[in-house]
Amino acid sequence: MSFYRYDAYPKGRKMKGIESILIIGLIFTMLSSTVNRTVTAGSEVRSETLRLHIIANSDSEEDQALKLKVRDAVLEATGELFAEVSGKTEAVAAAEYSADDIKAIAEQVIKNEGFDYSVQAEVTEMWFETRSYEGFTLPAGDYDAVRIIIGAGEGKNWWCVMYPALCVPGAEESIEKYGKNAEFIKGSGYEIRFAIIEWIEQIKQLWKI
Repeated sequence: MSFYRYDAYPKGRKMKGIESILIIGLIFTMLSSTVNRTVTAGSEVRSETLRLHIIANSDSEEDQALKLKVRDAVLEATGELFAEVSGKTEAVAAAEYSADDIKAIAEQVIKNEGFDYSVQAEVTEMWFETRSYEGFTLPAGDYDAVRIIIGAGEGKNWWCVMYPALCVPGAEESIEKYGKNAEFIKGSGYEIRFAIIEWIEQIKQLWKI
């Protein structure tokens, strides 16, 4: 008696299946590598950045205009302060040392404009969403920041970067202080990468709760 052997997976189909698995594996490896590089770059950018965060008393037209005047005065006064520092660590130290001076500057502007709002000024770590400014985008995550709260602090905020000095003219040169990560934050076309970082950082925030 003879038996007919039925091969459910002909050789050609087996090879195509193996090739498909290898291709999928290669794609997964490439994606994992891209995600890892993106996450690493985002972490390095955050560690090299000192942000400025100013919160207005309210969303009224007068309070929002006041916020911008405080911004201009603070940036002008701290321009020389951060021009001499050699890195983010020194920038944070300089900001902490000058926190009372920064507060006094804001208070003087507020007084000159005819308001009597209180001012809080501190260097703190705080969460930022992915934010784009003129010519660059910063990924989401926790950043060291100089935070200035005007009055009740219930208005829209304004943010930028105190170190490297990206809030002032000549910011293009300051971006280069990020070294190999300069291209990471410049221009456009990084929406997916920044979305990945924001998603991961949001998960981290949930674990902190």
